[in-house]
Amino acid sequence: MARAPFPRTLMLLGSGELGKEMAIAAQRLGCRVIAIDRYAGAPAMQVTQTSEVVAMGDPEALKAVVRRHRPDLVIPEIEALAVDALAELEAEGFTVIPTARATAVTMNRDRIRDLAATELGLRTARFAYARSASELSAAAENLGWPVVVKPVMSSSGKGQSVVKGPGGIEAAWESAMAGARGVGAEVIVEEFLHFELEITLLTVRQWQGPTLFCPPIGHLQERGDYQCSWQPAELGAEQLAAAQAMASAVTDQLGGAGLFGVEFFLCGDPGKEEVVFSELSPRPHDTGLVTLLGQNLSEFELHLRAVLGLPIPEIRSSGAAASRVILADRALARVAYDGVAEALAEPGTQVLLFGKPEARPQRRMGVALATGRDRAEAQGKADRAAERVQVVEAP
Repeated sequence: MARAPFPRTLMLLGSGELGKEMAIAAQRLGCRVIAIDRYAGAPAMQVTQTSEVVAMGDPEALKAVVRRHRPDLVIPEIEALAVDALAELEAEGFTVIPTARATAVTMNRDRIRDLAATELGLRTARFAYARSASELSAAAENLGWPVVVKPVMSSSGKGQSVVKGPGGIEAAWESAMAGARGVGAEVIVEEFLHFELEITLLTVRQWQGPTLFCPPIGHLQERGDYQCSWQPAELGAEQLAAAQAMASAVTDQLGGAGLFGVEFFLCGDPGKEEVVFSELSPRPHDTGLVTLLGQNLSEFELHLRAVLGLPIPEIRSSGAAASRVILADRALARVAYDGVAEALAEPGTQVLLFGKPEARPQRRMGVALATGRDRAEAQGKADRAAERVQVVEAP
């Protein structure tokens, strides 16, 4: 990709908390940012020069807004959008990050799993697909209980459940259908892995130059959604090399440029863990918010440097860092926050409040970040800060 002069115009398709950090980082490089989302006042819209509300699943609306603004780069920041429109725009000459195909493949669990397991031969959890509750029951019996059931298309853990026996099949099927995105009734059912650690390996693919890796990030999930993360995660040299090799294989096959969040399970005895590929996002990852304190260049700065063709001389850890999400516990039409001053009382602690206009139970409204001498200290500080911030109704 030839390096064009600055300023550049970037369009974010999705304007949540990750898009907001992308916009801030882009503006530091003098870029003009256009924020697009399905609702007004989304977090990235609050810090950009231009924004529009668009039905993200409507291919004609999506194509129209891109053609109207003619950005240098189209950067999808969410999965819930009309990916077929991206392929058409790419054929017209627009640059889609990382590529239109990569965005389409990774938003479908069946396509990314088939790519990793079948085409590339990577170790994944054993899995099957089902298009009815009866097919789901048969697949689960074959894999062995318990199993994990997920919609083929969803995000942030929506519709995901663990089924311990035949009695949970109907509820799992209904949950998957309710949480699915798009049309079609299909789920993926996986063996339940007993893992010691789950990591995100942020992988940076450049237009020219080698693929680079951030220090690994450990994280914990509940209801299929991230709750806390820490960096660097503790894993052996052999396991790190295996994860890097698998991440390179998948991202090379997808092509394009940018930062990918590649997830892995580490299963087995400590020191001898097997590395198992889980999922991949072709964009900055929510667990990677910890990089705002955990390394010299955040995941957002790295994503921008990669897609703009700028050099990345070094990625290094800044020391132990951790994050903890700040969640709403109820629905609120207007949002305010208590306890922010108390949360910031400890040295080495930061709080990011995303600016989402409404709250609902378990919605991520912010994140607490902290540094420490080691993981335990950093995580303890992040946990205390997050606990002190309360999402309340605005007066």
